[in-house]
Amino acid sequence: MFYPLQLLADWLTYSVFNIVLYTLLASAVNFFIFDTMKIIILLLVIIFVVSFIRTYLPPEKVRLFLAKKNKLTGHILAALLGIITPFCSCSAVPLFLGFVEAGVPLGVTFSFLVASPMINEVALVLLIGLFGWKIALIYIISGLLIAVISGLIISRLKVEHLVADFVWKHNKINNNALVVKMIFKERLIYSKNYALDIVKKVWLYIIIGVGIGAWIHGYVPADFLAQYAGADKWYAVPLAALIGIPLYSNAAGVIPLVSALTEKGVAMGTTLSFMMAVTALSLPEFMILKKVMKTKLIIIFASVVGVGIIITGYLFNVILKITTNH
Repeated sequence: MFYPLQLLADWLTYSVFNIVLYTLLASAVNFFIFDTMKIIILLLVIIFVVSFIRTYLPPEKVRLFLAKKNKLTGHILAALLGIITPFCSCSAVPLFLGFVEAGVPLGVTFSFLVASPMINEVALVLLIGLFGWKIALIYIISGLLIAVISGLIISRLKVEHLVADFVWKHNKINNNALVVKMIFKERLIYSKNYALDIVKKVWLYIIIGVGIGAWIHGYVPADFLAQYAGADKWYAVPLAALIGIPLYSNAAGVIPLVSALTEKGVAMGTTLSFMMAVTALSLPEFMILKKVMKTKLIIIFASVVGVGIIITGYLFNVILKITTNH
């Protein structure tokens, strides 16, 4: 889908900026150009589409639909939707915004935000190919459970007041009147203006966030985790999760690194905790979310998901140890 953008990023990196191929600088610059363009385009397109649909579908209708489902069903549906929308953590933010503005409960949208980057069909295929179907299945189930439980916990905490005011602003106007009065052309104009307005509010945070991710992507050595989170260390799982947070990649991009880490002696549960943290809790994602929610909510989100990832890693290591000893 984004192949033309990759070609443009390659052209700018290697032809326009004349950076030597396969260097750390080239990797960082290419990553920065490609991901910045991709996320801004996704933000424009997704917010435009969601805004256009919303002119026909008032938030009250969405709320009524979800009200008919029990809480658990809503979170499961959001997590399953995350599986079939294979975005990285930063790219999932636009859909997260769209869901909140469409009246979807905040906790449910967080279930989507966790599941979308962590689990997708490409990751599933790669995990099966490298580690077998049992590891892949456990990873998928673990990811779904973390997404659903995290969303349920955030729902119980009642943290809607920690979301930026402009995100809720659209819910305060009379959308029923909007549905009746707007003609097709007006809906298009409204959606275009709204998408541009959102991008104007968050573009700087996107550039800063992706810039941090690009620097880490290009300059952090691959054997750093293997050195400090070996299988013999009790603190390996939380350390792996903490190391994974500043990094930035989608699930497919980090799996080859996970494979290399297991070959270097890092326990499977530890490497999967690292993978989950890289995909679901990236520092660039937090930078972008900072514009749409208060720091306290980002800390709550990261803490809830982080604890889930660490528990999963320890359980995974214990289960594998028991099964291999038998």
